[in-house]
Amino acid sequence: MRHTFRRLDGLPPYVFATIRDLTLELRRAGEDVVDLGFGNPDLPSPDVAVAKLQEAAAKPHNHRYSASKGIPKLRAACADLYRRRFAVELDPETQVVATMGAKEGLVHLMWTLVEPGDAALVPAPSYPIHIHAPILAGASVFQVAMAPDQDLFANLDDAYARASPRPRVLLLSFPHNPTTATVELEFMERVVEFAREREVLVVHDFAYADLAFDGHEPPSILQVPGATDVAVELYTLTKSFSMAGWRVGFLVGNAEACTALARLKSWLDYGTFQPIQIAAITAMNEAPDTPTEVCAVYRSRRDALCHGLDRAGWSFPRPRGTMFAWAPIPEPFREMGSLAFAERLAREARVAVSPGSGFGPGGEGFVRFALVENEHRIRQAVRGIRRVLERA
Repeated sequence: MRHTFRRLDGLPPYVFATIRDLTLELRRAGEDVVDLGFGNPDLPSPDVAVAKLQEAAAKPHNHRYSASKGIPKLRAACADLYRRRFAVELDPETQVVATMGAKEGLVHLMWTLVEPGDAALVPAPSYPIHIHAPILAGASVFQVAMAPDQDLFANLDDAYARASPRPRVLLLSFPHNPTTATVELEFMERVVEFAREREVLVVHDFAYADLAFDGHEPPSILQVPGATDVAVELYTLTKSFSMAGWRVGFLVGNAEACTALARLKSWLDYGTFQPIQIAAITAMNEAPDTPTEVCAVYRSRRDALCHGLDRAGWSFPRPRGTMFAWAPIPEPFREMGSLAFAERLAREARVAVSPGSGFGPGGEGFVRFALVENEHRIRQAVRGIRRVLERA
């Protein structure tokens, strides 16, 4: 019997898997490949969090079911972080919901916001789940073109005007993955006004809230007065505290949306393992400087990559945020496309990067570097890339 699996037909081939498989093939053959493709943080989690996890895991009562929306002290710690970091006041009971990472929170939030016959606005290119979370919920997605030489807000206004049905949700993320684009608070003020006038809910994925360079301070959309009427934000410990595998994130902001997600999650899960929640509280409360320390490491890696590639003849603007670099394919290789170019870098330079085509419309013609190897390895990657460029 041949089964049909619902919703999966709408998912495109995962082009990143091609590079991952090639990287694995090369490594099995004994080649040393510098993996700058998958954005998997390599820095250690805070020592105090690891110690607290060990302590909490040794207590049997922590092994029982937990709270699907997060234990009260975890939600309070998130609210305290927002008060310290962004001067935003949140009610931990009604405006904070713990999620199993930002991705889980986003996907399940979309289940509560859209259904077949609805529509969402999403910038393109984008992190793949931003495009496909509404699609998995049955909604249509209208792309908002996002490029360095374009006015994103004008494109947003135009996409809304052309969309049918009228979108119910606008999904944004700044600093942006993959393009590394950044915005100032003034942009968020315009977005809140846009959403209020059109009765749209803004979902801002703030995954790179603490990874910004050269004086840039990424704004939380909730810093805009009245934003909680029309917006929610996803914050995560993944990058800021280098706790990727712990899967601790939060949906914060609009109380109705937070309540809706909490209600749905009460049907779906019993919360993250309680010792992880307890350790996450310790990370936020007792290691508040971790994001600053993590950011400094990524800034040094960015400089090593961009300076090295610039000297090799591959120049592009240095990112002001995220743990990535978004680079246009050098002219001699542009016609081959991002996937073929990424394969060439893997085979000839022994460097894995992500092809821009995997990030949806507007991504072709670029590759993304993830700054997840130390500076020594990044310089090794640059030397390999230089050899490829010199043979062009």
